[in-house]
Amino acid sequence: MAQQSRVAMAIAAHPDDIEFLMGGTLHLLARAGWQTHYMTVANGSCGSLTEGPHATARRRAREAREAASILGATFHPSLTADITILYALPLLRRLASAVRDVEPRVLLVPSPHDYMEDHTETCRLAVTAAFVRGMPNFRTVPTRRPRPGDVTIYHAMPHGLRGPLRQRVAAGSYVDTSTVHEVKRAALEAHRSQHGFLSDTQHMSSYVQVMDDMSREVGRTSGRFTHAEGWRRHLHFGLCEPGADPLRDALGHGYLVDARYERGLDRPLA
Repeated sequence: MAQQSRVAMAIAAHPDDIEFLMGGTLHLLARAGWQTHYMTVANGSCGSLTEGPHATARRRAREAREAASILGATFHPSLTADITILYALPLLRRLASAVRDVEPRVLLVPSPHDYMEDHTETCRLAVTAAFVRGMPNFRTVPTRRPRPGDVTIYHAMPHGLRGPLRQRVAAGSYVDTSTVHEVKRAALEAHRSQHGFLSDTQHMSSYVQVMDDMSREVGRTSGRFTHAEGWRRHLHFGLCEPGADPLRDALGHGYLVDARYERGLDRPLA
């Protein structure tokens, strides 16, 4: 893999989303010598019961910068407020500009189905931003020249490891995050303003414990790792070569493909 292609970008909806389900993989890539980037589309402005949206967004930007630094990633500013992530052209133009700036070979994005619309809309926007990366006739804001190189998209697991209709979601591959779990934990703990907020609004009595439990459950499901993050690889059309799996190439024995999941891809949808 060429040195200039060793760039990974994580795009999630809100400050702290990356830490829950992507942070271990992102940090492992940084340790492997990759240039890594951290971006949340929304600024976390609704993440308080006591402060106004602007003060909340400023506080959460400081926390997210600290978390990105802990993970060894370059921080990118958010683009919009919470609950305003809509699949619409103005926001797509801005996100596509950021993707062209970074030119990632690996793009980590949310699950296509999750409990919150901000998450699923971020997924849709990020996939389209990657798809139009090399199209000269698609205008970005700010304007950036097209970047036609390959990009492989990986979808994180949904929060709680279930879709919005409560169904269990299986991972197609697993990244062993056991050796970096404490780093991932420290990055999540940087979002200090959210510890009480999520306890009050989403019944998360221990913010970090929820992440620990999910990480252990994904590790258990892998059958091999103590802590893990699960991924599903996006269809390659318009993005990369068939079979491209740069996480496998970068992480070696710390990456496990689920053979049962792969075989199941050949079963027609009902």
